[in-house]
Amino acid sequence: MAKAFEELDYQETPLGGLSLRRKHIAMLGDLEVYEVMLGDAFLMSSLFHAVEDAVAHLGLRELAGAACDVIVGGLGLGYTAAAALAHPNLRSLIVVEYLEPVIGWHRRGLVPMGAKLTADKRCTFLQGDFFALAQSTSGFAAGRQFHAVLLDIDHSPRHLLHARNAVFYSAAGLGAFAAHLHPGGVFAMWSDDPPDAEFLAALQTVFATARAEIVKFPNPLLGRESASTVYIARKS
Repeated sequence: MAKAFEELDYQETPLGGLSLRRKHIAMLGDLEVYEVMLGDAFLMSSLFHAVEDAVAHLGLRELAGAACDVIVGGLGLGYTAAAALAHPNLRSLIVVEYLEPVIGWHRRGLVPMGAKLTADKRCTFLQGDFFALAQSTSGFAAGRQFHAVLLDIDHSPRHLLHARNAVFYSAAGLGAFAAHLHPGGVFAMWSDDPPDAEFLAALQTVFATARAEIVKFPNPLLGRESASTVYIARKS
């Protein structure tokens, strides 16, 4: 008989205690669900990944046909990366993850997407600070430019995992980051908050086009729909 709740891993990190948990939800037919906690904050659940999928699909559908090299900021449970790998024109994928234990979960097969991501030769993991790399002159890979960057780290442009990330969401920070995209390159980002007019204006200052799309998904725990935001911006 499966345990109702099990902590699969716990490690201290520079951001606090990081926990990977697995539980079975009786009200959903004993559904197996994986959750990630950082300290007392709930980060993610395998029960809700429609928006993580949408970040990849909405971003990559902007790139018509040609082979593309992609960065995913934030590995988490792996759903954004897996959705990106499903696109037939994807040539290479680098997943940037700050917390080394998260990469370890995938390599050890502790999370559902781990085997899929580690077996795909197009996918590599890079342990590092996405936001620091985005602001650096060398970028994510020794000056290489990319066709798309898909970001799923902070809860929103205002609700940050660390205060030092704030510069990225300014026009100056986005401008430095945009240098790492090819002309016509795409930036897509998840936010758990409604569309933010100030952040959208910063995107529109830097990129040729920018919009916010609300993505709705069923929430069986609440018995109603929930919604998040995906920002999509494209370089001239």
